[in-house]
Amino acid sequence: MTETATATATETATDAFDPPGIRLGIVRSVSYGLFGPPGTFVPQARSLGAGILRAYVYWSQVEPEPGRYRWEVVDTLLDQLDGDEEVWITLCSSSPWATRTPTDFLPPSPAHDLSAYAEFVRRVVRRCAGRVRYWQCDNEPSNTDLLWAGTAAEYVAQLKVMYDAVREADPAAAVVLGGCGYDVLGSEAGSEPWRFFEHVLSHGRDAFDLFDVHLYGDASAVPVHIEAVRDLMRAHGCLKPVVVGEYAAPVPFEFPDAQAVMYEVFAEAFAAGAHVQSTEELAARVRQDTPERRAMAALYARMPHLPPRLQMFMDGCPPDLEAMRHRINCRQLVACTLQALAAGVRRTLYWNLAPEVPGPADPLQIMHLMFGKLAMLGYRGGELAVRHPAAGTFALLAAQLAGAGRVTRVRPAEPPSLYAFEVERPEKGPLLVLWDRRDMVDGEDQPPVTVSWPWDDSAATAVDAFGEPHPVEVRDRRLRLSVSDTPVFVSPGT
Repeated sequence: MTETATATATETATDAFDPPGIRLGIVRSVSYGLFGPPGTFVPQARSLGAGILRAYVYWSQVEPEPGRYRWEVVDTLLDQLDGDEEVWITLCSSSPWATRTPTDFLPPSPAHDLSAYAEFVRRVVRRCAGRVRYWQCDNEPSNTDLLWAGTAAEYVAQLKVMYDAVREADPAAAVVLGGCGYDVLGSEAGSEPWRFFEHVLSHGRDAFDLFDVHLYGDASAVPVHIEAVRDLMRAHGCLKPVVVGEYAAPVPFEFPDAQAVMYEVFAEAFAAGAHVQSTEELAARVRQDTPERRAMAALYARMPHLPPRLQMFMDGCPPDLEAMRHRINCRQLVACTLQALAAGVRRTLYWNLAPEVPGPADPLQIMHLMFGKLAMLGYRGGELAVRHPAAGTFALLAAQLAGAGRVTRVRPAEPPSLYAFEVERPEKGPLLVLWDRRDMVDGEDQPPVTVSWPWDDSAATAVDAFGEPHPVEVRDRRLRLSVSDTPVFVSPGT
């Protein structure tokens, strides 16, 4: 009845950098300090229970001109640390002067001179030595022309240089392979994104310590995606520990009735093809009548007639849809985390902590439609002082899993739709997490199911993913409680 995916994951892992223990984390954003002064965010993330933090740093921020280094962004981040957090920096090769595609933001591209790139990496890692645990070579490189403007072979060349530079500057640090995202996991084997990673693993198998997978969408697919990337590594003789560098739900592309509309908007917005996105260009684009803004404006003009499952991602949607999206977000946050941990992953990082900068968001950006409402925190008076529901759920989850050593999924015979996870917590006693799998939107309208579960303690207490007490009874060494699509945490005691 018990799955032991963790054993399968670790028995044949070949890396000394397998992270110890379990840590839940949060990604700051894609552009820390790039569109404004680098602000304070580590204390806010720490207050939610985050034990690992991920931020992006761009070559353009650190070495704006050849040989001239600026450390404001890096030092502002380091000054916020108290020594308890693990830090993961995604180091992006975006430069107006040092790379083939001149930009300070997106897309990163191959360096003109790999020795100059190596020196940049060494300097950054040396400055952070002992304080930053993980260094990532760019992000989702198979997402070409947006997140990497180069070939797989060019990415491997740069990955090898980064690996050697990190090893030289801080031998205790680990190198993370650029994230494997939806472009890979949402496509068939043999697709161009899959071939990209096959080349990277075939030719760069010795140049990374951890494999990063990005899990957007329905949490039920998490075990399949994690096993798919492990199979890919096994096929190339380089099974490394898997970390989840990004995850969140819901997102528009997972709802079929929203997908058709989204594809129309994408086609209109990007008819001219991908192009360089610098900070100056993005600032100017807000005032321009671009294809993207025209397509998004047309979408908003017909908002009342769009499917509710698309409306809920749009600014100004009806309050009931806004509340529903928040509830889905909270449920999926718990579900995805537990699924990943039960599959043997030890580091998960939610996307994301907060908007890039204070001020109103621009709803006429496609990326805002896709991911804008996933942020846990919002700004008030220039400070990260607004907590969205996902922040409360993350804090609850982090507290429940504090000190956890192992998460195991248990498959009961009845009901077959039940998700059940047993968590070993040496200092706090065992934890049981339960929910019933249902449609992400309509499932909350269905009646709960009654669950009976073996229980050794004389009493139990339960709370749901929204922080509300949940009725539970212990009788004849069994728990009895009702379960819906909202995860419930059950612990010993009254």
